[in-house]
Amino acid sequence: MDMAEIQVIKQHLIDPEICIRCNTCEATCPVGAITHDSRNYVVDADKCNLCMACIAPCPTGSIDNWRDMPKLRAYSIEEQLTWDTLPEALSPEQLADLAPGADLQTAAPELPAASPLSGTAEEAFNSARYGATVPPWSAAHAYTNLYGAKSAQKTITATVTGNVRVTEVGREYDTHHIVLDFGTTPFPVLEGQSIGIVPPGTDAGGRPHHARQYSIASARNGERPGYNNLSLTIKRVLQDHDGNPVRGVGSNYMCDLKVGDKVEVIGPFGASFLMPNHPRSNIVMICTGTGSAPMRAMTEWRRRLRKAGKFDGGKLMLFFGARSKEELPYFGPLQNLPKDFIDINLAFSRTPGQPKRYVQDLMRERAADLAALLASPDTYFYVCGLKSMEEGVVLALREVAQQAGLHWEALAEGLKRDGRLHLETY
Repeated sequence: MDMAEIQVIKQHLIDPEICIRCNTCEATCPVGAITHDSRNYVVDADKCNLCMACIAPCPTGSIDNWRDMPKLRAYSIEEQLTWDTLPEALSPEQLADLAPGADLQTAAPELPAASPLSGTAEEAFNSARYGATVPPWSAAHAYTNLYGAKSAQKTITATVTGNVRVTEVGREYDTHHIVLDFGTTPFPVLEGQSIGIVPPGTDAGGRPHHARQYSIASARNGERPGYNNLSLTIKRVLQDHDGNPVRGVGSNYMCDLKVGDKVEVIGPFGASFLMPNHPRSNIVMICTGTGSAPMRAMTEWRRRLRKAGKFDGGKLMLFFGARSKEELPYFGPLQNLPKDFIDINLAFSRTPGQPKRYVQDLMRERAADLAALLASPDTYFYVCGLKSMEEGVVLALREVAQQAGLHWEALAEGLKRDGRLHLETY
C-alpha cells in the first residue's frame, strides 16, 4: 500500500444533533458535496474540497466539524445518514492502526480560507455565491443558539396565543399566522432570525422528530409591542418540492395548534439576514409565499419606528409573488399600508386568463428605480422563498445593473462584502 492510499484527510462532517435542516449548506456548496435525506444533511468526502463556502452561512454552527480519517476509510454518505450524533474523533493510536505508515503530522490538508467572489462569463451562473454572509454594519446584535442540543437548556416552552389563517384558500393549502408567547422567560429575537419547533412524537424509525425551522414574522419588540412573543408564517405542506404527496410533520402540527397549546422551541438562529438600522437605509424585499415572514417583520419594525417619529427616511420596496391573490399571505393587510411608506409590487403566476408573472418580471419592469437603489451604498436586498426563485432574481438584478451601465461583478462583490445582498431560499 503506497502513501496515496493511506493518506489522512480532514473529513468535513455535519453535527446531526444541532443541525436544523435549513438547507443553507447544500444550497451554498459550489461543488455539490452536500446532500440530505429526510433525516440528515451529510458531506461527500470524495467531492468536498474544503472551500469553506458553507461555513459562514450556517446559522447553528453544526457545519463546523472535521475528523482526521484515512482517505480510503472516510465516513460514507450512507453511514452519515444513519447518525444521531457525531462519532468521537479518533485518537492518534486509532488513526495509526487504520492508516499504518501514514505521516499523521503532514498528511491532513490545511483548511483554506473562504474563496473570494470570482467567476467568468464561461462558468455556469451560481446565484448563491453572491449572497452575503455578514450582516449590515448597522444591524442590531443578534442572540443565537440560546436553546438547543448543545445549550445548557435544550428547549424553551412557548404558549400558543393566536392561530389564524392568512390566505383565502381552503384547508388543503392554507397559510397560518401563529403567535407564540414565552411568558417571563427571555427570548430576544430580531427581524430576519428564525426559530426551530420540535414536533412531538417520533419518526418512522422511532427516533424523536428533528426541529423544523421557521422565520420570525414579527418585529423585535413582539407581535404585540411590549410583549414577550413572536409570530410565524407557516404553510401547510401536503406535497414535497417534486410534487409527491407528503404530510409535512412540522407544518401540519403547527397549523392545527389551538390557543393554549404548548410547543417546544429552540434557537434563535441567524446572525446575517438582519435589517439595517441606520437612517436613510433602503430595503428591497423580494419574496414568495411564506418567504414573506422576515419581510413582514422588517416592514412592521419600520412602521412602528415611523409612527413613533423615530426613523428618518429610507425607502421600502417589496416584490411579492404567489400563484394567485388567494394564496398570497397577508394580502388584505398589505393593501392598508400607506403608499408613501412602502412600494408594493405583486406578481401572480396562476391567475386565470392572465399571463404568468414572477417577481423577476416585476423587477425588470421597475428597472429604473432598482438601478438607482443598486447604485446606493445605503440599499440592502433581501431574497426569501423557494430555491427555484433565487437564480431568476439575481439574474434580474444583474440585468438591471448592466442596463444601467453598472459593472455587475464589482457591484456584486461590494453587495456581498458589505452585507447588502442576502439570499435565504429553501
